Amino acid sequence: MSYPPDPNNPYGQQPQQPGYGYPQQGAPQQPQPGYGYPQQGAPQQPGYGYPQQGVPPQQGYGYPQQDQYAGGGYPGPGGGYQIASMGARLGARMIDGLVTGAIMFVIYLAGAASLFGIAESSCTTDEYGYTDCSGAEAGMAGVAFMMLGLMFAVGLLYEWLMIGLKGATVGKMALGLRVLRESDGRVPGLGAGFVRFIIPMVGWMLCYLPGLLVFLSPFFDNSGKCQGWHDKAAKTLVVKK
Repeated sequence: MSYPPDPNNPYGQQPQQPGYGYPQQGAPQQPQPGYGYPQQGAPQQPGYGYPQQGVPPQQGYGYPQQDQYAGGGYPGPGGGYQIASMGARLGARMIDGLVTGAIMFVIYLAGAASLFGIAESSCTTDEYGYTDCSGAEAGMAGVAFMMLGLMFAVGLLYEWLMIGLKGATVGKMALGLRVLRESDGRVPGLGAGFVRFIIPMVGWMLCYLPGLLVFLSPFFDNSGKCQGWHDKAAKTLVVKK
């Protein structure tokens, strides 16, 4: 079927009919979604191998976790501390020894004066120069036990109360050290302070050497926290701010 020629079409070409592959005139062309073309208004889904924005990367298997105590840091609540070195801890222990030693020396002098007074008043000397102090033995034994009790009380109250309530003795305060609870970074409290004191004290009573080993036990700690056996039992850390 033929059409009369269009006077406005000098070449006599037939107009193209809209169909497949030919866009219609006057109609907006819409991009068709397909492979390789994202849909407008639809959120992009991240593919495999690309991290999502705003989501921290998760550590996968096969990668070692970083040691939270690496570099001597204390990562717990109220951080900003460094694990105290053994040199600083031994220096603090020496200062504490001088403080408690001075107090115990005063107790010793007072006890010695009491023993001398008892001996002088209770001992008798006969005509042959023989001295009998049998009447003074009970009094002298009582003074000796009282001296030991006072010395123990000084060590107990000094270490226990100061660590439990303040987190530091005089020696530790002088060197900028503190004893903290490992769980929350607070002062140990009276319970943990007593545990931390009694373990080395029992060691000192057992032939001296076990107590020395307790104080040297932080050298044997491989966790990076430099905890002694008494620290592990009391769940405490010695740190330097």
